[in-house]
Amino acid sequence: MKLRHPWLIRLLGFAGSWLIRGWLGTLRFRLDASASGGVPFDPRRQRLIYAFWHEYYLLTINFRDNIQMLVSKHADGELITRMIQHLGVAAVRGSSRRGGAAAMLDMIRNGSRRHIAITPDGPRGPRRRVQPGAVFLASKTGLPVVPIGIALERAWRFKSWDRFALPHPYSLVKIITGAPIWVPERLDDAGMEVYRALVEERLNFLTENAERWLAGKPRLAETPVPDNYLARSA
Repeated sequence: MKLRHPWLIRLLGFAGSWLIRGWLGTLRFRLDASASGGVPFDPRRQRLIYAFWHEYYLLTINFRDNIQMLVSKHADGELITRMIQHLGVAAVRGSSRRGGAAAMLDMIRNGSRRHIAITPDGPRGPRRRVQPGAVFLASKTGLPVVPIGIALERAWRFKSWDRFALPHPYSLVKIITGAPIWVPERLDDAGMEVYRALVEERLNFLTENAERWLAGKPRLAETPVPDNYLARSA
């Protein structure tokens, strides 16, 4: 059943935000930001595009300082928007399927100086498959993409396309942030695919290493990434 009534959406958004706040407050977060230079959250230094898999959407709300999140224009998007706004996160509405890339880009450019959080395999998948929109945004805004790998000690998994994860209360969450990836401004289709595949590879690599870190296993050896992908283009 789709939620349509605006007052019901507002009420559920407010109640949901307090539930999420309490739930996240029980979790134990561990962050490894060594590869990303400490993950600068100060927007006066550098705005960033944080990319993480859609299944961990709930967890990233915890990183709410100076963040605006991209929320799809699907039917439940208004409820999600209401909840994250109560949690101090700005919402940008749009997707590759609805709203148009140009309108989404205008909202991001005209917004306050906040970082951007996106789920590049959303809103409909396939799971852990990066869609071109993330690379398009990075190319047009000039902001680097910071891939984020997440692992959960214990979680319930929904039977949705992304296997949405709801962590158990008081469980451990481990997060690894990768080096920022700079996407050139002018790319043809072949170039877009190169960077799309790179972001996807880095997200999967960081996710697997976060899972190995959580399990106490040795991490996979870092695969060298050409310097030109990790530096701003001239």
